[in-house]
Amino acid sequence: MILMITVYTYLCFSIFGYYDPDKKKRCLRKQNVLMFVMHLTAFLVMYLEKKDTKILALYLMQVTLLGGTILLYSFIYPKVSRLVVNNMCMLLSIGFIMITRLNYDKAAKQYLIAAAGIVLCLVIPIIIRKVRFLSEWRILYGIVGIVSLAVVVVVGRVSYGAMLGFTVAGINIQPSELVKIVFVFFVASSFKRSTEFKDLVVTTVVAAFHVLILVVSKDLGAALIIFVVYLVMLYVATHQPLYILAGLGAGSLGAVAAYHLFTHVKTRVNVWRDPFGTYDNGGYQVAQSLFAIGTGGWFGAGLYQGQPDTIPVSAEDFIFSAISEEMGLIYAMCLILICVSCYVMFLNIAMQLHNLFYKMVALGLGTCYIFQVFLTIGGATKFIPSTGVTLPLVSYGGSSLISTLIMFAIIQGLYILREDEEEDIERRKKERLRAKRSRQENAARYRETEYDPQRAKRSQKARKEAAQGKARKKQRIR
Repeated sequence: MILMITVYTYLCFSIFGYYDPDKKKRCLRKQNVLMFVMHLTAFLVMYLEKKDTKILALYLMQVTLLGGTILLYSFIYPKVSRLVVNNMCMLLSIGFIMITRLNYDKAAKQYLIAAAGIVLCLVIPIIIRKVRFLSEWRILYGIVGIVSLAVVVVVGRVSYGAMLGFTVAGINIQPSELVKIVFVFFVASSFKRSTEFKDLVVTTVVAAFHVLILVVSKDLGAALIIFVVYLVMLYVATHQPLYILAGLGAGSLGAVAAYHLFTHVKTRVNVWRDPFGTYDNGGYQVAQSLFAIGTGGWFGAGLYQGQPDTIPVSAEDFIFSAISEEMGLIYAMCLILICVSCYVMFLNIAMQLHNLFYKMVALGLGTCYIFQVFLTIGGATKFIPSTGVTLPLVSYGGSSLISTLIMFAIIQGLYILREDEEEDIERRKKERLRAKRSRQENAARYRETEYDPQRAKRSQKARKEAAQGKARKKQRIR
């Protein structure tokens, strides 16, 4: 499986150098084959280990979902980015494999959520493509974001020291995951409307309310993501480094305040500084995560050959550690590079869009995605303090999975818009070329019919000579 994901990752980046459509298609088909073979291999290993037919049944359902997703996107949206679809399915398959190995019931639930989310998200690209007034709902985006987060503060349940969501009809809902997308739309529509200082102050105040509510609910991971997304979008929209410096200064002060105000923040920082010294006082998670990564080595212990169950919340916050232990560091590094490949595509789409609103949306979603990947992997490897966020499309979690699928669907809609823009530009170029040729042809015809004195004199002389010739002929006849 290491070889297959390595080749897949190589194709993720080599495809950017291909300009021949046929070569790109062959590259994408190779990716599909590698993904399905890797998925099959992993489930065969799990079946042989457990001898449980439920694993085979779940495999068949998963492979149907992955194959159906690729086919439906290609059929419904011929202009879709196949690389983004392939990477989305690859990350889903990695998550399916690891969650099935850790907990079958969670894997079955994750499959159902993924299936529902993919069906829902199939309509999003056409909404992005057809609805042209999404940038006009600035106030609505701001209200929805703040109210959704405020509801969690009032009725939310506490999980690992933070108020993350609430339960409706037995379904756990984490609004902050969806609010991240709504927030990106709010900022993009605000910057499209105006980037004058007085308007930036209003936008910044609303963004600060989002962050403060998340801080009050102790969901510091989501607060940090929204803060960084806003700073990046602000800089790209205004090109003012002073805004970034001011934002970083405010963020640093906020981090110091959070350390002194919130006990669980102080605990996580102390654990990050010395996880083994605080092993019995909160450091158990990070210590076990580091043990797992070190035990796996470069090539991994193999499925069911490690002990990822000893890592707390291994299917959620620390799934990267579980993957590293049983699949190996090479596999884990390829996983990171696949995420980077997705981010490169997001930025590529953002840079080529001409509409400022859509450009900001693509940039904001890309930043949100890659920064969440950074927080998850950084927390698992002790690079930064653990923030309690999940690895997009890989970790177990319904709200996170749905929000990431929506994010990818929006990006697909923006990619289709970009293709439409390029086709429109090519069409206008051809129209201008045809108009230019038509003008040249008309000018040539006009020159042919234009009055020329010399030509008229020659013509008159020729007619006079012809008349004289006829007269002489008549005289000879007489």
